[in-house]
Amino acid sequence: MVSRLLKHLFMPSWRLWKYFPPALLAEIESAIRESETSHRGEIRFAAEASLPVSAIWRGVNARQAAIGAFGGLRVWDTEENSGVLIYLLLADRDIEIVADRGIAARVEQAEWDNIAKTMERHYRAGDFRSGTFEGIRRASELLARHFPPGPENPNELPNQPVLLKR
Repeated sequence: MVSRLLKHLFMPSWRLWKYFPPALLAEIESAIRESETSHRGEIRFAAEASLPVSAIWRGVNARQAAIGAFGGLRVWDTEENSGVLIYLLLADRDIEIVADRGIAARVEQAEWDNIAKTMERHYRAGDFRSGTFEGIRRASELLARHFPPGPENPNELPNQPVLLKR
């Protein structure tokens, strides 16, 4: 626990900008917008540098933080419960993918975990761009298989990635 506490304590939020500069954030937004034309799901991407010391002390893990972000970003707020959050906790180099109940009923968590592991491999190699786009692409494939586009396909959630600060 001490090692993790130190990682989070010494991971400033500005480090996110090193890995996700404005130009890359714009590309991610565009990729999400484009991907959502192939399915009725809604994808959000959020990254957080670290958790507060109090959260680490309470044992909050990346999955719990992702679920909190899922609620805070209102990813659940779609007509078909088809929201998906791709969440990065930079200090832990951990990706968590949280799917709303409409998708979770059709897609096993193991499939989302495989996408997350692929992204983590890219991130560990320092390739945040490829890892992020690979995650969006693979999530879109799953969504297209289970939620193909219909005659009406409104954009229910913002496509802009979010860099969280606590």
